[in-house]
Amino acid sequence: MIHIKSASELEKMRRAGRIVAEVLARIGERVAPGVTTAELDALAEEVIRRRDALPAFKGYPPGSPHPFPATICASVNEELVHGIPGPRVLQEGDILSVDVGAIYEGYYGDAAMTFPVGEISEEARRLLEVTEGALYAGIAQARAGNRTGDVSAAIQRYVEQRGFNVVREYTGHGIGRRMHEDPQVPNFGQPGHGVVLRSGMTVALEPMVLAGDYRVRVLDDHWTVVSADGRLTAHFEHTILVRDGEAEILTRL
Repeated sequence: MIHIKSASELEKMRRAGRIVAEVLARIGERVAPGVTTAELDALAEEVIRRRDALPAFKGYPPGSPHPFPATICASVNEELVHGIPGPRVLQEGDILSVDVGAIYEGYYGDAAMTFPVGEISEEARRLLEVTEGALYAGIAQARAGNRTGDVSAAIQRYVEQRGFNVVREYTGHGIGRRMHEDPQVPNFGQPGHGVVLRSGMTVALEPMVLAGDYRVRVLDDHWTVVSADGRLTAHFEHTILVRDGEAEILTRL
């Protein structure tokens, strides 16, 4: 996590965030039955590089025996996060979670959205609605003087009161000159616990929500995380700037 100390730093974080927001907007226009996740990945990389930025996920983490091979994470239905784009063709009724990061002049933006593919089931619609609502419930608690546990508890409460579950193993995170920085911000927790938030901190909040049990497993590709029971999942994320009052969302147009 960085503390924004100058107008120049803030503008670079805002720029990285706007690039990520543009990618998600463009992908949202393209998501439809018959489109492959590889096509969406190519679109994302084109937008990022055209804006003089770099894909944050491609080759991440450096030095890993299994670096991530693509620009976006494209996770379908029971795939919660870190799905690898490829020849998979989207089908009517699918839900597609797209997570994307961009680096602009050394500063990172990171966000995710889950898109309906054509007409989706009522359960899928509610899952998307609740997951996005949980993100904004968390953002509302992300203000100077509160703690990370206040954010985590707000997300968990919002989700569980509506009959869904939050993942335990994967968390939100600080972000700035690196994609993953301190503090971690789990999607479950207790109010009044955790790191104190201070004005100028930049954090990525990302509720990951499951229609069934909260347990997950990782596939043999070393990346794709799926619900253990095969039920639907969803993921929404924004990079935010903590303020004394309402947080500024950096990853929206």
